[in-house]
Amino acid sequence: MSLMKRFGRRLAAFGAIAATACAFAPAVEAKPASPALWKVADADTTIYLFGTIHLLPPGTKWRSPTFDKAAAGSDTLVVETDIDESDPSATLGELFKLAISPGLPPLAERVAPEKRAALVTAIQKSGVPAAAFDKMETWAAAFLLLAGQFKDLGLDSGSGVESVLKKQFVDGGKPIGQLETNAEQLGFFDTLSEGAQRDFLEGVLDDAAATKDEFGQMLRAWSKGDIAGVAKSFNADVGEAPELMDALIARRNANWAKWVKSRLDQPGTVMMAVGAGHLAGDKSVVKLLEKQGLKVTRIQ
Repeated sequence: MSLMKRFGRRLAAFGAIAATACAFAPAVEAKPASPALWKVADADTTIYLFGTIHLLPPGTKWRSPTFDKAAAGSDTLVVETDIDESDPSATLGELFKLAISPGLPPLAERVAPEKRAALVTAIQKSGVPAAAFDKMETWAAAFLLLAGQFKDLGLDSGSGVESVLKKQFVDGGKPIGQLETNAEQLGFFDTLSEGAQRDFLEGVLDDAAATKDEFGQMLRAWSKGDIAGVAKSFNADVGEAPELMDALIARRNANWAKWVKSRLDQPGTVMMAVGAGHLAGDKSVVKLLEKQGLKVTRIQ
């Protein structure tokens, strides 16, 4: 299975925008967790780097005394992109600005014949009229259909790391920043080739049992702070999807590493919480910072 086909299920840990279209089912068994946490610092600035899962089963335990101390001591929270989960209409508005294009073939014609029955089922589960999908670009249709996968996995946007952290910082009267606007993050998908978009859509239609198994492996690796496991889970078969890796991982990681280095010029303490896949592997933000001569210390 190619990286692109696996990618749909990984948006729960890798693409926060997917949360805007989703409503989720209840809990799976909660287990203690200790996800990886790093620190980059100079004389008057500390930046914590925390890899997240954007959507989690309700009740998932991921906090620790080390993490809580770092979060409590941070002046600012910075996330990939800031979504108002109580009213995602603004984000959905940005999606539909990019999503609708004239003259598209019916969505059923954009997947392999053997995937069409699964497409019909996914559309019915979504509650969105089938005719509406025919007007959408392929990546956008895939986004909306992800809601069904996430519901089957029992994931909850309110239990995701960013949601919990944003509430903590808002309640504490602390600011929340973002590395990308909603439009910028969606734009990475909008610029994918049609072939890549279709592969992405077919990945969303993969077998539910396989989806659950792969998400479980990813969640276990993240929970244990197993960076090698996270890297393997997120970044396997890179050669099979170089366009995806470049647009959604490599370029963004490079941008974020530049942001971290620049942010060190301002005093203060920042908690930067981004999808776990961005902090694992040879092209991760961590590795890029180290290549720039910065000391990155793992503290959990």
